[in-house]
Amino acid sequence: MNRLANKVALITGAGRGIGAAIALAFAREGAAVVLAELDIETAQRTARDIEVACRTSGVPGANGVSATSDGSGPAASGAKVLAVQTDVTQSASVQHAVREAENAFGAVDVLVNNAGINVFCDPLTMTDDDWRRCFAVDLDGVWNGCRAVLPGMVERGAGSIVNIASTHAFKIIPGCFPYPVAKHGVIGLTRALGIEYAPRNVRVNAIAPGYIETQLTHDWWNGQADPAAARQATLDLQPMKRIGRPEEVAMTAVFLASDEAPFINASCITVDGGRSALYHD
Repeated sequence: MNRLANKVALITGAGRGIGAAIALAFAREGAAVVLAELDIETAQRTARDIEVACRTSGVPGANGVSATSDGSGPAASGAKVLAVQTDVTQSASVQHAVREAENAFGAVDVLVNNAGINVFCDPLTMTDDDWRRCFAVDLDGVWNGCRAVLPGMVERGAGSIVNIASTHAFKIIPGCFPYPVAKHGVIGLTRALGIEYAPRNVRVNAIAPGYIETQLTHDWWNGQADPAAARQATLDLQPMKRIGRPEEVAMTAVFLASDEAPFINASCITVDGGRSALYHD
């Protein structure tokens, strides 16, 4: 429970799903956690849940939580969780979240760029707004996070950035354009920055989740004509006959963020139960 002790971690899109699972896993491993989330009410609820979970499990120092709407600072002395309203499409908003993290807990040691949205369109009927919305969150948002923390990490000569990509970053599913284009970009960004700052001991890696049981996945199933059939069809595609759980992605993020992975850099770990290795169904 101390794999991330004394580390400060900022996680974007941490209000629910994979981001919330990562935040909880990090807190349980001893990190001070900042939830940088557009929906501040969701982040506040998640922050409270994390604080209670850590207190119940006996995590040292987990004796307070901040869930202030303006992200103005910890609500109690010794708080390990802070919720900050953040729009990852706006560089200034991300920089504000980093400053709030630094004011509350100290320098950011770990950044997890998790915030993302699904934009699935037909290429020839997609609007310019659809294209811009996808890239603003799924690629620009990742760069905004990296750009906000890299100066401090480079100066200190230490840091870990974990970008949440997708199996869409190297596999194409028809009807999902332009989402895979943005996720391919996340992998390129990860590799380029990882190599650029390797001499300063700043590692940049990615995780590519496959089908994970998040609210977005349930929303997609529920949007189909027969939700139960859509769910079963998804499960039937999986070599393990189930989809992943958010906490399974979260523990991979813990590993990459920890001192257990000092020589893993500019890499991507796939978490998909083997689905992307399957040649055909």
